[in-house]
Amino acid sequence: MTTAKKTTPPPKRPLREDQPLIDDIRLLGRILGDVIREQEGEATYALVEKVRTLSVAFRRDADQAADRALKTLLKGLSAAETVRVIRAFTYFSHLANLAEDRHQIRRRTEADRAGESADGSLQTALARIRKAGVSPEAVVASLAQSYVSPVLTAHPTEVQRKSILDAERAIAQLLTARDEIGLRQRAYAGSKDALTPLDYAANEAQMRTRVTQLWQTRLLRFSKLTVADEVENALSYYEATFLREIPRVYAELERELGHTGIAPFLRMGQWIGGDRDGNPNVTADTLEYALRRQSELVLRHYLTEVHYLGGELSLSATLVDVSVEMQALAERSPDQNEHRVDEPYRRALTGVYSRLAATLRALTGGEAARHAVAPQNPYAQAEEFLADLHTVSDSLADKHGAALVGHRLGPLIRAVEVFGFHLATVDLRQSSDKHEAVIAELLQHARIEADYAALAEEDKQALLVRLLDEARPLRVPDVDYSPLTRSELAIFTAARTARARYGAAAIRHYIISHTETVSDLLEALLLQKEVGLLRGTLDGNATNDLIVVPLFETIEDLRNAAPIMRAFYALPGIQALVQRSGGLQDVMLGYSDSNKDGGIFTSNWELYRTGLALAALFDELNKGTSNPIRLRMFHGRGGTVGRGGGPSYQAILAQPPGTVRGQIRLTEQGEVIGSKYANREIGRRNLETLVAATLEATLLPQGKSAPAAFLSTAAELSSASMAAYRKLVYETPGFGDYFFGSTPIREIAELNIGSRPASRNPSHRIEDLRAVPWSFSWGQCRLTLPGWYGFGSAIESFVGGAANAAERKERQALLQRMYAQWPFFRTLLSNMDMVLAKSDLALASRYSELVGDRKLRQKVFAMIESEWHRTSDALTLITGAKQRLEGNAELQRSVRHRFPYIDPLHHLQVELMRRYRAGDGGERLQRGIHISINGVAAGLRNTG
Repeated sequence: MTTAKKTTPPPKRPLREDQPLIDDIRLLGRILGDVIREQEGEATYALVEKVRTLSVAFRRDADQAADRALKTLLKGLSAAETVRVIRAFTYFSHLANLAEDRHQIRRRTEADRAGESADGSLQTALARIRKAGVSPEAVVASLAQSYVSPVLTAHPTEVQRKSILDAERAIAQLLTARDEIGLRQRAYAGSKDALTPLDYAANEAQMRTRVTQLWQTRLLRFSKLTVADEVENALSYYEATFLREIPRVYAELERELGHTGIAPFLRMGQWIGGDRDGNPNVTADTLEYALRRQSELVLRHYLTEVHYLGGELSLSATLVDVSVEMQALAERSPDQNEHRVDEPYRRALTGVYSRLAATLRALTGGEAARHAVAPQNPYAQAEEFLADLHTVSDSLADKHGAALVGHRLGPLIRAVEVFGFHLATVDLRQSSDKHEAVIAELLQHARIEADYAALAEEDKQALLVRLLDEARPLRVPDVDYSPLTRSELAIFTAARTARARYGAAAIRHYIISHTETVSDLLEALLLQKEVGLLRGTLDGNATNDLIVVPLFETIEDLRNAAPIMRAFYALPGIQALVQRSGGLQDVMLGYSDSNKDGGIFTSNWELYRTGLALAALFDELNKGTSNPIRLRMFHGRGGTVGRGGGPSYQAILAQPPGTVRGQIRLTEQGEVIGSKYANREIGRRNLETLVAATLEATLLPQGKSAPAAFLSTAAELSSASMAAYRKLVYETPGFGDYFFGSTPIREIAELNIGSRPASRNPSHRIEDLRAVPWSFSWGQCRLTLPGWYGFGSAIESFVGGAANAAERKERQALLQRMYAQWPFFRTLLSNMDMVLAKSDLALASRYSELVGDRKLRQKVFAMIESEWHRTSDALTLITGAKQRLEGNAELQRSVRHRFPYIDPLHHLQVELMRRYRAGDGGERLQRGIHISINGVAAGLRNTG
């Protein structure tokens, strides 16, 4: 962070590829430095620079003298000084993110102007599809049967406050404006209209205002997030990105395909308010709140758009004709203002606005901002509103007003098709053991089965199928059921009410965590029946409203997924029930727990095998039927590679052949939501990427399945990798103590960053720890262990197990062919490469010093360090890349510019943790640790 006395416009000479990024980082760093000087004084600024200089020397030059000097400096700082320095580097991480985001948009825009194709763009995907001989009509037909949905969740790794996000959005807009100033300056160079340095100065002054605002806004929350807070945080992304950018994605598709009216296949999903697995704070009340707020947000968006649309469609009946339907819509309007008597579109839209305002009042209790006429005659469903908009659109198109549709009315129609009155589909989720407990209590009080939980699985299935065929409910009047049973049944009742109120798409999926048996699925169906979400009998005409979605999480669960689904569909009436209820079967695959259970390679391999097995099963079920059941995989991806993260485009294309078929849902979690969707342009690119990858995976030739040699080798690697991983994590005495000592897991648990507890049980057992804080903690100490551990040992065992040098060479060549020819293997190794590039053994060694037991510390860290080198060597052997990220220039650039400024946060975090755990500090030290966690998470961007 440097400072300067005067404002200097960017140079006019041609810039190197990354020069604009460097300029932006320097500009923001200089402004932050000035603000620190102004707010905290020259001494604090000098201290920040001293820490930065020593940290950079330690990283770039392995300067041991700098390391010693840095340790001495940090130990001598007061708690107040340390917190100020941590705040400085944390804010710099945030500002560097904004500069990188701007540069990413800048590079993509330049590529678009140059006509360059890029993986993940709609243009590139559709060009490949056309080249493969697939007609636009076939693409449109495929999309009509498709469903693509990113699902926002509230996993506790999002450490940003909304106030911070809002200020950062303002700075991002100023960076965009600065680029636009530069474009205009170059366009008018030498003319009297040329811009002056004053334009840059005004822009910079506004940036300084926003950076000052950031510095004076606290980074941390004083209280733990509530579910309502999480709902509001998620809704901010709809306002910033989804409501406007999703219609733009559709418009781009229609333009590229030359077709209008593409079916609404891209929709949003949400867990917040409905995911109660391990979160006692989610109840029927929070579900109702989430749905009400979602509805309010989308209705207010529609009201704003209709208001502006009415202002724009000032067409006079004395100058243009309107359709009969349009005239009728105008006549039905309660608008009798004499100034609009000849303006049928305005009159009609005033009536539409009054109906929307009445709908807002009826569904949410809210009041519209404007009332030209009193709210009246609310819409019963979104389709009625949509029909009125189509009446306006059709009339314009037929009566020489087509040019007036595209700007606002077209996107509004698309938004209503996608978001309805519900905004996003809220998933319900609960653990299977909770369902079992509720069913057991219901059956006991109904005197049907005294000890349901003790029944054998076959007996449970027989009993549940029989009860699903009976008309009577299970609840007995006046029985005082347990709080769990009352709460669970209240959720199902609230779901039924919400679907009637906001539309069937408001709640569509019921996810069962820890699905281990067929009875887990039947129990969820029976609970639906209890409140009227399932009607009829299995042997008759039963239908159910919520898709029962098994979630297979651990390695064992994944291996049992296909057998469980086969047994479920073999039960009498189940296949017909699903066919009558829409013919959709979602299956959720959990990346987090499978990785924590078996390590990165085994997790991904078992997910791959499960996908293949499920696809084959449903192909078999659908043989000879005219009413097939569509299988839709729901990928429970996290932010880190260790939790299924990584580039979405490559991840979708790496799915087993035949498992996408236009159907995919995937979670977006933690701080990754902000990274992907806080900036609307980057958000649109990420949405396009999901669509492009789904189109390619569905419509391009899939090629043959992976050769048998590839599959058998992957199975062998999986076995060795899992053994190495579990030897460290579950079989090394004291490993839990090492983990809790060398990472900030205890401090993360104290952070107010989520409504859900960090651990299922209050213990130091790795088994009880949630997968999210597990990965988050390893990211903070820069080992990123869940994203790579075990792979090096697996490759060493595989290659080293050759009988002779010739066989060794053959095995190496086989691995290299797998990397070159198999998307699954290539994507997995690419993700490991990224994770290793973000790891840092030198920094990790500083964290290991926090472990009090010296022998344990040395033993475990030596195991981790050895495996790190084995994995790095394995990647080099297979890919040929001697350095990490050789094939990813963009991320390599990010690491180069970003990490020297994250390093000080690590050094400061370690020092504060050392003091805090020794009992030397109180609330101020704790706050400093928490701010450093925020800064590291912001800097690494995908740690949770």
